[in-house]
Amino acid sequence: MATKLWEKGTKINALIESFTVGKDREMDLYLAKFDVIGSLAHIQMLEQIGLITQEELTILSKELKTIYREIVDGNFILEEGVEDIHSQVELLLTKRLGEVGKKIHSGRSRNDQVLLDLKLFTRDAIKSITENTLILFNILISQSRRYHEILMPGYTHLQVAMPSSFGLWFSAYAESLTDDLLLLQASYRIADQNPLGSAAGYGSSFPLNRQMTTDLLGFESLNYNVVYAQMGRGKMEKTVLFALASIASTLSRLAYDVCLFMSQNFNFVSLPDELTTGSSIMPHKKNPDVFELMRAHCNRIQSLPNQLLTVTNNLPSGYFRDMQLTKELFIPAFQELNECITIAAFALENIRVNENILADDKYQYLYSVEEVNRLVLSGIPFRDAYREVGSSIEKGEFNPSREIHHTHEGSIGNLCLDSIETKMKEVIADFNFEKASSAITSLLAE
Repeated sequence: MATKLWEKGTKINALIESFTVGKDREMDLYLAKFDVIGSLAHIQMLEQIGLITQEELTILSKELKTIYREIVDGNFILEEGVEDIHSQVELLLTKRLGEVGKKIHSGRSRNDQVLLDLKLFTRDAIKSITENTLILFNILISQSRRYHEILMPGYTHLQVAMPSSFGLWFSAYAESLTDDLLLLQASYRIADQNPLGSAAGYGSSFPLNRQMTTDLLGFESLNYNVVYAQMGRGKMEKTVLFALASIASTLSRLAYDVCLFMSQNFNFVSLPDELTTGSSIMPHKKNPDVFELMRAHCNRIQSLPNQLLTVTNNLPSGYFRDMQLTKELFIPAFQELNECITIAAFALENIRVNENILADDKYQYLYSVEEVNRLVLSGIPFRDAYREVGSSIEKGEFNPSREIHHTHEGSIGNLCLDSIETKMKEVIADFNFEKASSAITSLLAE
């Protein structure tokens, strides 16, 4: 049985230990490689301020990189009785290198270690979400271009309203993703601040060089105030979850549209048979289960910020064990959302569009506004034109032209797809993922 970093000779009750550890070991496996990366930066700083020698730095760095490769290759475990990832890494170093392995904890607390691990994990996870979202965005834009001339009904209050198009429908969700990523970018910037050196929340009497570890880890800046660095635990996660929930909201709404539009009453779109499921009793059924499950997953993701808020709300400054539970809400959310984004991209790339929807007479009233506007353009005041068209509808005499001529920015005839793409490119560029990636690559270099 491994000794815990905080043990002083008193054995903890087994029931208490099980309850307090909870799912933390399971969550820590997600953080393993980031804990090693943080330690690589920390020991370089320890050597620079004279707490370890150059020779010790070389030995520790080499072994930490070996542990990193073991993690990446799937050959790493948390041993029985080891409380967390920080303890496991230190234990391995001590077993393999002797007393020098115990030196890596100088100037750190498990508090700022887990803060750092979470921020490094979050930067990496946000990068993955962003890349996958961009793939989905490009598919939506491509489908918008492909079907830009295919008209469909637009609805308000689920009542037939005005002409829309598949070009508008696809690109509406594409542009929504640009704002979602703008919010995600803001949360990335909050995560992109180095907490290392805050220790348990009150700093250290060692002459730590916090700017050095900030640069080594590729952070944009650091959390300067050590108390605030600890107060940021939970706040960063909540902010990121709000951004993930924004993407999930876009996907959930899109999924609902597809489910609605696939029903026989609408018959706007369909999926290839191999992307649908059937019924155990009704042989004719082809169900859009993939979009229904996507909707459910995304709705659950949208609940996470509030769940995290209920765990962390009204805590005073300083660290509390309550924060441990935030990992269980936060860490799995990225994989769940990534899976939804990936399946949405695949399904939407294969979706089929009904190209002759508006031929049905039930959609003739879609053109009422077009007729009003035609009369206004001929010189009739708008209110009079509105009454004239309304009267012809009431009398059953409405027989409109079905020509559509929209030219303004963002309308059926002017989708502004190039501008939406430019907006997305600017958002992606402003993340500046390259700074963090280059720093981590340098740290891990042999």
